[in-house]
Amino acid sequence: MSNPITIPAWQRPHWQASDEEVLLQFYVFGKFDAVRVPSADYGSPGLPAGIEAVSHYHSALRQWEGYPLKGAMGRMFKADAPEAWQLAFDAPEVMVVRGTLKDSPATGYLRDTLGVLAGMLDIGGTAILDPQILSLLDADAWRRKYLIRDGAPIRNHLLILRDGEPTPDHSWIHTRGMRKFGRPDISIRQVPDRAVDRAGLLCEKLVELEALGAHFSEGQRLDIEGVPSGVVVHLGGGLDDPQFNNTYVEFNWSA
Repeated sequence: MSNPITIPAWQRPHWQASDEEVLLQFYVFGKFDAVRVPSADYGSPGLPAGIEAVSHYHSALRQWEGYPLKGAMGRMFKADAPEAWQLAFDAPEVMVVRGTLKDSPATGYLRDTLGVLAGMLDIGGTAILDPQILSLLDADAWRRKYLIRDGAPIRNHLLILRDGEPTPDHSWIHTRGMRKFGRPDISIRQVPDRAVDRAGLLCEKLVELEALGAHFSEGQRLDIEGVPSGVVVHLGGGLDDPQFNNTYVEFNWSA
């Protein structure tokens, strides 16, 4: 890629040492040249310690139980991004980039990993799948989303979802992807439909605080405009939680 953009890393001013872990996982599909990945062009010295890239023949990867292009997930990707799905499905090779890291006071680990992903696109990658945020993008779409001067916004690294609640005219606002920052996802229950936009903006603010290192504690009270008594935070979830595959910070908007 000519004149590649250097990917910045940002500091985490709210960070405090903890035992939380960062998880990164990506699938890069393509037919790769046998050359060194040009990650330095993007400001990355290579993958950080703890993250590895393993090359697979696609035909072998299709036999994995967790292969992401089949089953319900594969059907979702095919419906949402048919061209990217076809590029991924037809690719003869797959680079699986995955690992865990200790929580850290800066996001250099993310910059370094994204730089490697960008370099892989330059040597034959055609699509990148991010299972943590249910995203499958072709090479050009991935570059537009992440190779942004001064850095892609934190929002681009996450997924914010809206689902219905059993209570009529109420919604559940929740996130996926905060494991990239070693933090719980956000869950806002019982949001009246008239307040969905405000809840969505609040969700973005909370995940940004977490991405910058903040922690929330069990029983912590948050003041929210339009909720006179505020809300109380509860912690839950775990890596085997089917909705998040992560821990979460949850509160009830209507409580």
